Amino acid sequence: MKTGILIDSFRLPIPECLEKAAALGVDGVQLYAVGKNHNLLNCTTAELNQLRRRADDLDLEISALCAELGGHGFRNAADNPAKITATRRIMEIASLLGSSVITTHIGVIPEEPDSPIRRTMVGALNELAATAAQLGVSIGIETGPESAETLLAFLNEIDGPVGANFDPANLLMVRNEDPVEAIEILHGRIVYAHFKDGVHYQQCDPVRVYTAFAEGGFEQLQTETGKLFEETPPGRGGVDFRGCLKAFRKTGYDFYFTVEREGGSSPEREIADAVNYLKQLLREETLP
Repeated sequence: MKTGILIDSFRLPIPECLEKAAALGVDGVQLYAVGKNHNLLNCTTAELNQLRRRADDLDLEISALCAELGGHGFRNAADNPAKITATRRIMEIASLLGSSVITTHIGVIPEEPDSPIRRTMVGALNELAATAAQLGVSIGIETGPESAETLLAFLNEIDGPVGANFDPANLLMVRNEDPVEAIEILHGRIVYAHFKDGVHYQQCDPVRVYTAFAEGGFEQLQTETGKLFEETPPGRGGVDFRGCLKAFRKTGYDFYFTVEREGGSSPEREIADAVNYLKQLLREETLP
């Protein structure tokens, strides 16, 4: 399995992030297509080629792009034409950068198969899947808002290279779902994975949580409800990473496990600690 860093976790411009990732000896990096310090959608082909060459010079693979565009994912039909156009462009950029995966939240998938919102989401993802197939790119839907069973049923409605971006912390924090069991349920459908940890404090409504994230009201939500969950440095939360690695081996996933750290006050130190912890787990996993 390859090790990676979602380099926006460093909270620095891309060139500095690449240098720091290379110094930590990981195999590759994931980038946000639209980050706080950059917007790849505005880059020329020459600039993208320069970025790829710089990563190559540092012996880093650009493993994936994060295609987060904000809002409610693909739940709102009126928003989807613009989002589909932008996501298609992100897939083109991923192809130029040598990346085989884009990841994104698509909004909370309704459990009811005949839900109009679900039909809208299926339609949008089928449009994107057609482009992904042409470009040789996979789309990874990030886990968290819905159960692994609901996500798998949704994936089975999509015709093309669309799978799961497995984020164990999201499943644990929002749904209190066992990530190890989720890997087994999503057998063969995981296209990317994040190495992220967290703690679940109390039951919550995923639709309400992700609506608050989309509309900028999550802090207010927790003021009303009390603390719902918390992201932590890997190894300090509730994710059973050793169990996850065993489940990955059992189900055949052997691509990237990419460190992501959204919170924390010392990103460089915490990312370095996470990379060292991940490498330790991988060494242990390969011992006879």
